[in-house]
Amino acid sequence: MDDLLTAVKTTRIQDVNSEHHAPKPQRLAAVSAATSTPDQALKVLREQPDPQSLHDVLGFLQKSTRNSADFNVRVPEPLSAQVIGTLVNSTIPDYWETWNQSDHSDRSLVLQSLKSVGGLGALVARMKSLCVEEQAQSQQQIKKSRSTRSQIRIILDVLSRLITGSDFASAICTDVNKFVSASNQRQILWREFVSLTASGRIVSVSAQAEDLLKETSEQVESSWLSSGPRFATWIGCNVVTLLGSGQGDVGPAAALLLGKSLTLGYNEHIVGEIISDLVADPSSKSTQLQRLLQKTRAHEQRQFLFSTIDWISKKHLGAQRVSKMETEKEQRALSGASALIAVLISSSNSMKDALVNWLSSENCVGSFLVRRAAIAALQTDEDRMTKVMERTMEQFGDELFIKHTPIVHQEALAQVLLISSGYVHRSDPMFLFTVARSSVHMSGTSNRLSASSLRARFLGMVTAMAISELIDKPDKRLKFDIPQTESAEAQWYLQLVRINDSIGNLDDVSAERKTDDKSSSMSKKAPKFEHQCGPLKEKEAVTTATGPRIVEILDSDQDDDLIPYAKPDSDPEDDHEDPTLVTRNKPTAPVYIRDLLAGLREAEDYDKHHLALSTAASLIRRKTNFGKEVKDSLDELAFVLTNLKDQFNMDEFEEMRQQGLIAVLLAEPEEMGPLFVHSFYTGDFSISQRAAILTALGLGARELADFGDDDENNSKDKASSSFPTKTLPPALHKIYSADDSKTPIDAMSNQLKQRLISPLALDAADKLTGPSALKVRTFSSRMDVAKRRRVINNALAKVVAHGIFFPLTGGWWAYARASGMNRGGGGAGNGILHSPHVLPLLLKTLAIVLHAAGPATLSLPQMTAELLDLLLSLRAVAVADAAVLEAVLFALLAAMEVNEDGEQLVRDQARELLETQEWVRTVFENTAGGSEEEERVRSLAAAVLVRIGDVVERWQRLMMGDLVDF
Repeated sequence: MDDLLTAVKTTRIQDVNSEHHAPKPQRLAAVSAATSTPDQALKVLREQPDPQSLHDVLGFLQKSTRNSADFNVRVPEPLSAQVIGTLVNSTIPDYWETWNQSDHSDRSLVLQSLKSVGGLGALVARMKSLCVEEQAQSQQQIKKSRSTRSQIRIILDVLSRLITGSDFASAICTDVNKFVSASNQRQILWREFVSLTASGRIVSVSAQAEDLLKETSEQVESSWLSSGPRFATWIGCNVVTLLGSGQGDVGPAAALLLGKSLTLGYNEHIVGEIISDLVADPSSKSTQLQRLLQKTRAHEQRQFLFSTIDWISKKHLGAQRVSKMETEKEQRALSGASALIAVLISSSNSMKDALVNWLSSENCVGSFLVRRAAIAALQTDEDRMTKVMERTMEQFGDELFIKHTPIVHQEALAQVLLISSGYVHRSDPMFLFTVARSSVHMSGTSNRLSASSLRARFLGMVTAMAISELIDKPDKRLKFDIPQTESAEAQWYLQLVRINDSIGNLDDVSAERKTDDKSSSMSKKAPKFEHQCGPLKEKEAVTTATGPRIVEILDSDQDDDLIPYAKPDSDPEDDHEDPTLVTRNKPTAPVYIRDLLAGLREAEDYDKHHLALSTAASLIRRKTNFGKEVKDSLDELAFVLTNLKDQFNMDEFEEMRQQGLIAVLLAEPEEMGPLFVHSFYTGDFSISQRAAILTALGLGARELADFGDDDENNSKDKASSSFPTKTLPPALHKIYSADDSKTPIDAMSNQLKQRLISPLALDAADKLTGPSALKVRTFSSRMDVAKRRRVINNALAKVVAHGIFFPLTGGWWAYARASGMNRGGGGAGNGILHSPHVLPLLLKTLAIVLHAAGPATLSLPQMTAELLDLLLSLRAVAVADAAVLEAVLFALLAAMEVNEDGEQLVRDQARELLETQEWVRTVFENTAGGSEEEERVRSLAAAVLVRIGDVVERWQRLMMGDLVDF
């Protein structure tokens, strides 16, 4: 049988899973050092060459990269693919760490050989297969002879070194165009490169590899390949370099790379690099960018445009504030932003139409200055400007839009309508006159005036008045003689039609970016100079008199009749045994706001910092109505107090800082309320800092409503209720106290809850104790009743809607929309504002503000509607978290308490009222009770059911008119 079988060929299979070994030079004793053909090079690589032979082969491969006719390892063909595969699978795992310890330049030779689409694909595929193998070993608990983790680490290092640099894509494009003759093959190669880089394959494989390496005990440094923002920045730099390479027509290749990279999800970093390169040299780069965008697809152009708008809003116009009198800096920033948008849309009708659709829809919520810049960029296109005005006017007056869209979206659309109307009036006054007299504007104004929301009616009135000022004569202009239309906010809306921003230059964007880079991210205003009243210089303070002097000669005999003063008693500080520890120069309380700010920023002197913090509230309150010192420094005071940290571990630090924040809010509630709310939603603050902001809003609203004395008395009664010797020291009492009120807002909500539930419990007890005829009623004298009666001056009702409440609710809807939270379904988010430590505090703050505003507030129906919509959207979150559920029920109880009669609720919110009743009844039935937390929930649910039941029973006949099919 052995004679019948003849061996044709014998092949040795290399064990890639064998232990890491050093190369065996004796295997190639007969191999020539000079490699002249690619077949010989491949044979040497497969035979485990010695270092010198490998160096010769790598030198041959590096020389082949400059050939265009013969073999080239970078050109895709079967032989080059085998060489690359051998380098990746065998040579690199064996020699990479050895080269790190030697002085040879073999690493660079290998990287030059792999600098191609095939080399990049081989590295990615090898790392993917190693990750799959490692996962299989870990799942099956297989321990092989060679560890794959070392190979993963090596391949990750090689890949990171290979593509590092902003010219990698340009080099690949140059080799493809130079060495590949067929056009279809060039397109296939470039599409493969784009698929490897811009589709996220490198990021995902690198992240998977790092996760597998981090599971081991060895330390692994995070690579930039697994970081989405850093990798997106790398792609943006490569697109810029490819455009500026000057090699032929690279527009289609760069467009394909840019369009695919916009699917990574980090568009801001990609667009930021391209825009930064554009503003650095706008004269030559603007044409290149326009040609690049023309070669991309329509949806990719829209993505680039909206990403640019987001970049402008965050990086360019993020530090600007909307003010009545714009500064030169704001005007320059606006003109630069409009120039940038104009450059992008100048050569693309698709981007112009996308910008028109964005401005005329409810999605244009964001920076007011960005909307102004976008409208200014369209001013040269009269057709699209009129289209913006017409669509905005139609949407703004739609009845369903008025009823169901949040106020923050309606305000943005009103601003776009007024600004675009001003541009249309300047270009074609007769067209604006025709549109204003059409049924669209007339019916829209009627729908606005008949809306149940006070804010919606206000927007309709100011919009109609502003358009009437443009088209009507002075004696025929539309006017609403009510205080709201004469307020400062109404005047601000009326002047929007006179805005006429010019399209500036891209140099304004670069100058603005340089200014922002020099300033910090939180304080970007110019420093305020101190008064020139500091200490004089030594040469100016001392004046030396020359010439004769007059010296008074005192007679010592006259001192006998003088009685000397007694020596003063020693200070308490003098009793210290060590005289070096005696503080002679004690700081004095600050008198000016600038001294207060300096004391609050003090990081080394405890006495100065403590004195400034303890007197901050009283100083701010004392100087609020005295000059403009406080008003000019309110933003800085709010910033410093909010970011203040307890670096000295002071007692009552939180209380002193809280009082300072409340004083800042009360100084200008109409301006500081929205600023605090904006900082709460968009600032980079911790949970305790956000809680401090909400506490300042809640307690400040109570004080504005003249409930501050009641809150102070309650806190004093609570402090005096416990015997001093039975309490721990203050520092330990905060830690071990069993009080559930962790914040002042929690304490205030507990007090209000007791006040609201107690009457219901007394009524229930009266019904159970027998008929009313058997009860004895005590009458108080007229003097006692007069003593208990107190006239409340509720200043909160004037500013609560637009200063505190609507910014809080509007910011929540904007945050929920941005975080992907479904408004109707009540889906939960993962942000810090969805935390069980922040969300209940926010809901309690809204309830406290609404209760403090009182039933006489004009905007109470709209506030109640906004609060009910917000609470109903959080039902699913409330059922899953007991703290959120308790806060939702407390807010519902406060809303029912403020709406005493309930008629307005029945007329405008009947469906929401019955839906709330059914949900609360379900919560009451599903809460078993037993624990203290469940008992609180049951008591709140019962109180809400009683309140709603009273309203429904009283107005049941009225409700049946609209809710027959409910």
